[in-house]
Amino acid sequence: MPLQPEPAQSMRPPSPSPRSRGRILVADRYTEEGLQILGAGGEFDVQYEPEITPERLAEVIEDIDALVIRSRCRVTGDTLARGERLKVIGRAGVGLDNVDVGAATERGVIVMNTPEGNTLSTAEHAISMMLALVRRIPQADATMKQGRWDKGAFTGSELHGKTLGIIGLGKVGSAVGARMAAFGMRIVGYDPYVTHAVAERVGVEKVEIDELCRRADVITIHAPLNKETRGLINARRLSLMKPAVFLVNCARGGIVDEAALIDSLRSGRLAGAALDVFDAEPLPADHPLRGLENVVLTPHVAASTTEAQGKVASEVARQVVEALRGGMIRNAVNAPSLDPLQAERLAPAMDLAERLGKFMSRFCPAPVERIEVLYSGTLAEPPLAPTTTALIKGYLLPQLNTSVNFVNAPFLAKSRGIEVVESSSTETYDYSGLITVKCRSANGEENAISGTLFRGGRPRLVMVNGKHCDVTPEGHMLVIQNRDVPGIIGAVGTALGRARINIADMTWGREGASNEATTVINVDEEVPPAVLEEIRSIENILSVQSILI
Repeated sequence: MPLQPEPAQSMRPPSPSPRSRGRILVADRYTEEGLQILGAGGEFDVQYEPEITPERLAEVIEDIDALVIRSRCRVTGDTLARGERLKVIGRAGVGLDNVDVGAATERGVIVMNTPEGNTLSTAEHAISMMLALVRRIPQADATMKQGRWDKGAFTGSELHGKTLGIIGLGKVGSAVGARMAAFGMRIVGYDPYVTHAVAERVGVEKVEIDELCRRADVITIHAPLNKETRGLINARRLSLMKPAVFLVNCARGGIVDEAALIDSLRSGRLAGAALDVFDAEPLPADHPLRGLENVVLTPHVAASTTEAQGKVASEVARQVVEALRGGMIRNAVNAPSLDPLQAERLAPAMDLAERLGKFMSRFCPAPVERIEVLYSGTLAEPPLAPTTTALIKGYLLPQLNTSVNFVNAPFLAKSRGIEVVESSSTETYDYSGLITVKCRSANGEENAISGTLFRGGRPRLVMVNGKHCDVTPEGHMLVIQNRDVPGIIGAVGTALGRARINIADMTWGREGASNEATTVINVDEEVPPAVLEEIRSIENILSVQSILI
């Protein structure tokens, strides 16, 4: 079992030993304990190449059953195309920016990570950055090492009695809040997918993002980078902040508009910023942030502690070995925890449920307090839990990015105060089988949709808030609530036509001779905000929602 890097001239790995059940390639620096778990008992041959090049990886991956990585090694679609034997990719850490998860999924490769191993390390690093900022520790340290004693130049600020604003109330954000409350700070938080009740349980006053910017003395970011959070802290929100506010970002580059941040730091509008993540990494040597004295910079090391690295290495090693043995799949971002026979039978229903969840994630105003799932007819055959999990996964994915999986989706829903209620009925209604999803928002608003499977397992959306429809739930969609009067469809079609947006399909429905109707349109591309506003301005249009499935 080779635990040391192979010689550079070794062009192919040796043949597996006769008793080996497969080969595991470790393609990043790894702990001795993690390597021992992977190779225990000689069950698997372990190939350790911590400095492997992309070219070398593309060459040897065809003989590998499992790949274990950290953040250095990049696994592209082209590389995956050569991995005919590859079954599992294990990431010792949370982020999967360096793995083409879509390509892996298409090839049936399980991608798993360790979503909880870095929580405390990241939280502690963010707190360290806060303290370094408000007490100007890096600047004082630099002058001392220059032989100076500028005691009067480094008057800092206390955190006690100040207001901390936390953007993102997941595991890391909640951990930061709990610790900073012990400093005597008032804690306010913004997270559109967490209810007020959940925020209160962790000692946080939930507020909207603009109010947080106005009230906080220190702001720390712990949100995923996605379509909703990219540029969340922009020039306008920076202008809302108190004079001399401190900003910390140990989450992802791109959440903060770097150009706007630099302008605010240069003008003195912000007292300082502490950044562990950046738009471009590694940060270019001539980047303007490097020349600002009121900035503390670290090279994306918030999760880099001995404890965290050891924990995630051992954790993912156990997950990979268990998966290769055909056991339980844990922390997979692209695979259900089911045996092959169950997965095959439930696949169409789970696909339908995930699509319904994604639809409801955009259709029902967040935050949601309760999701009811009713299975009827042929879709009520047990087990129902995997299909419900697929639905919850679909609901959370647009909100929480790709860290949601079949293992953690129920926990994530519960941690956000979402009550999930599952029930079944033998009633067939107008279909052989039906999945009905009802969501209740924190403001009391309720919405319901229903879906079914047509011949061949084709998913269809057949009802929206009591109004019948016939929709393929995929791609870009518009859901329009309108008064049931002539001319609406023509006006909407004209607006889309002027924008050269092709309509792939359209359906509309109403319940009896009601005054309102629902129109659902499949389009070939995303509808720009300006076109959505034009449609909203059409007379008798009540609401327009853009949904991507």
